Amino acid sequence: MPTASGPVLVVEDDTAVRQSLKFALELEGLSVRLYEDGGRLLADRDMPSRGCLVIDYHMPDFDGIELMRRLRRRDVALPAILITSKATPWLRELARQAGFRQILEKPLEDESLLNGIRSALATPV
Repeated sequence: MPTASGPVLVVEDDTAVRQSLKFALELEGLSVRLYEDGGRLLADRDMPSRGCLVIDYHMPDFDGIELMRRLRRRDVALPAILITSKATPWLRELARQAGFRQILEKPLEDESLLNGIRSALATPV
C-alpha cells in the first residue's frame, strides 16, 4: 500500500459527521484537518501542496461545488471527493465539471471513502 502524502482536509458542517470522519481516518493513520464550512477552508493560510479534500455538498455558507470552484480559481489542485446525501445525475455532472474525482453518498458505510482518499494521496498532483 502506498504511503499517505499530505493531510486529509475535511469540510463538513455537521459536527458529529466531521468528528466521526476525523476519528475513523486517524485510526487508519491519516493526518486530518477539520473545517466546519467552506469559508474557514478558504481562510486557511497554510494550505498544503499535497493531500486530499473531502467536501460535503450541503453547507450553510455555500455548497461544495462552489467551494471547489473557488479553490480551483486559487490554483488549489488537491484531489477532491464530494460527499452528499443524494447524488443525482445533475449533481454528479456538476461535481465532475468542478473537478471532483469521486462522489460518494452518505451514509458512508463501506471502504469507498478510505479507498478514494488513499488513491488520491497516492496520485501525484
